[in-house]
Amino acid sequence: SRLMETAREMTRESLPIKCLEAVILGIYLTNGQPSVERFPISFKTHFSGNYFHHVVLGIYCNGRYGSLGMSRRSDLMDKPLTYRTLSDLIFEFEDSYKKYLHSVKKVKIGLYVPHEPHSFQPIEWKQLVLNVSKMMRTEVRKELEKFARDMRMKILKPSSAHSPMKERPRGKSLSPRRRQGSPQRRACRRDKS
Repeated sequence: SRLMETAREMTRESLPIKCLEAVILGIYLTNGQPSVERFPISFKTHFSGNYFHHVVLGIYCNGRYGSLGMSRRSDLMDKPLTYRTLSDLIFEFEDSYKKYLHSVKKVKIGLYVPHEPHSFQPIEWKQLVLNVSKMMRTEVRKELEKFARDMRMKILKPSSAHSPMKERPRGKSLSPRRRQGSPQRRACRRDKS
C-alpha cells in the first residue's frame, strides 16, 4: 500500500529512478490488468572483482514471459512478452550479461505480486534462489520450469500464508511458564562502569 503511494509520487514528480523503483513503478502501472501476473527477478553478477545486483519485474501473460525494468543497458531491462518459458527469459538475461563480461552468480525469483493496490501483504522477493554459477543449464531449466508451473497453478503461497497467527486466548501468556527453581530477575541492573 505504501509502495503504491510512492509509485504515484514517482509519476507526479518524474524524478530519475533506479532498478528497484522501476519494479515498484511497473507493479503500480500494471495493477489494473488482472490478466498480467507480475513477479520480481533479481540477479547477482560478478565483474572485475566486484559483485553487482539488479532487479526487474517479470511478467506472465497469455502463456508468454517478458519483463519490465530499468538499466543503463537496453538489453538488461524490458523484454517483450515473447518467451515461451521462464527459463528462456532467464537465459536471455544471462546471455545479455555475458555481452558485458558479467557472469551471473545467482538468480532469485519471487512470487506473484497481488493486484490489490491497498494490500498489506509484503512482496516475496526470493521464493526461489538458484546458484546458477554452480549448476548446469539443464538443472537450472528444470528448477525454473517446476517453479513456473507451481506459480501458474498458484500452489506457491507467500511465507506469511504458511504460518497463520494463532489466536491468543485472553489472559494467557504465550511465553513459557517460569519453573519454580528459576531465579527471579533483578529489579535493577548493576552499573558496569
